[in-house]
Amino acid sequence: MSFRDMRRFTEMMKVLGYPRLISMENFRTPNFPLVAEILIWLVKSYEPQTDIPTDVDTEADRVFFIKAVAHFMATKAHIMLNTKHLYQADGYAVKEMLKISSVLYNAMKTAQMTLGGQAEEDEGKFKFDLGSRIPELKAARELASEITSRGASLYDLLGKEVELREMRTAAIARPLDINEIEKTLRAAIKEVLANVEKTKEMLSNLLSDERSLDAKIEKKKQELERSRKRLQTLQSVRPPFMDEYEKIEEELQKQYAVYVTKFRNLCYLESQLDEYHRREQERFEEAENTRRMMQHKLREEEKDLMRSSLKDEDSDVDVPEDEGSDSDMEDSRPSKPGPTRNGIMAGRGACFIGTMQGGDSDETEDSEIGVDEDDEEDDEGEEEEEESKDLDDDILDGPAARGVHPARGSMRSPLLEESDNDF
Repeated sequence: MSFRDMRRFTEMMKVLGYPRLISMENFRTPNFPLVAEILIWLVKSYEPQTDIPTDVDTEADRVFFIKAVAHFMATKAHIMLNTKHLYQADGYAVKEMLKISSVLYNAMKTAQMTLGGQAEEDEGKFKFDLGSRIPELKAARELASEITSRGASLYDLLGKEVELREMRTAAIARPLDINEIEKTLRAAIKEVLANVEKTKEMLSNLLSDERSLDAKIEKKKQELERSRKRLQTLQSVRPPFMDEYEKIEEELQKQYAVYVTKFRNLCYLESQLDEYHRREQERFEEAENTRRMMQHKLREEEKDLMRSSLKDEDSDVDVPEDEGSDSDMEDSRPSKPGPTRNGIMAGRGACFIGTMQGGDSDETEDSEIGVDEDDEEDDEGEEEEEESKDLDDDILDGPAARGVHPARGSMRSPLLEESDNDF
């Protein structure tokens, strides 16, 4: 008996209202009178109208008293008590009495909770907590379904009771025939013997199967052992091609190192080549932009020269009458600019516009200008072929110094042709 159970028993007896103070030291030694008094009080508390003998003077009376209490609690409260422990009247008896006191204590606690719940319901009807009763509701629902199924099955069985009663009475009223009973028993015995024979055959087959399986297992074990020995011999023997394999493997390692080096160098050279192409492309684009800028500049200067030449034609300038030779006309013409591309340009079929000074009258002046212009158009083809040869040297003089229009056709410089061939 543990100290905790003994203290729990004393506390329960105080709560239940036992008139005598119980100490935990009372059960250190056997104390049958106290145990008998507690048992009588517990039985009276459970069933006040019960009649139990209270005489415990002799050994027989004590045995009868213990049996009566144990029988009462077993039949009324369904509590099984150990009579030997109760008769010892020590800590083990307290353990048995704790069963009865626990039932009474739980009943009292439940009654108090019921009374407290009723009081709370009276105080406030809307304070009922349905969530705490969900397990009880589930249990009640299961019990209701079980009761319904049991009732239905019972009703079906009761409906068959009329037929079953007739069959039962007929079977009971029929006289027993010993010969039929003997035949039935013999048939049952034969059937059982046949089942026994089948079982024996199955056992014999099982034994034979077991032997065959054992033989197969032994055979497989022998094969496994031979395979292991063969494996060991193969592992111990060095193959003849192993030396050549190791040499080839070493050579492969060297070749792989060379391959890695060459691959790295190739990647580097490819990157350098890409960088070179990129720079050439940038240089070419820059030269193209410069050429376009110079062309634009030359066009602007040509436009300025044309405007100035038109202004000179419209102006009234005195020109000597005797100056009408081709040499003087050529000297009076503005010099032709050389068209450039990237700083060097060549042209053909340039158109020259000039003025000539005639005599005193306006008519002679106009006629001389018209004749001179026709002569100039005829001589332009020959002069352009001669001047196109010297364009590379004259291009540095600029269009402003020569005062000519750009050539109708242009030639690409050798540098640009070489730069285009690179791509």
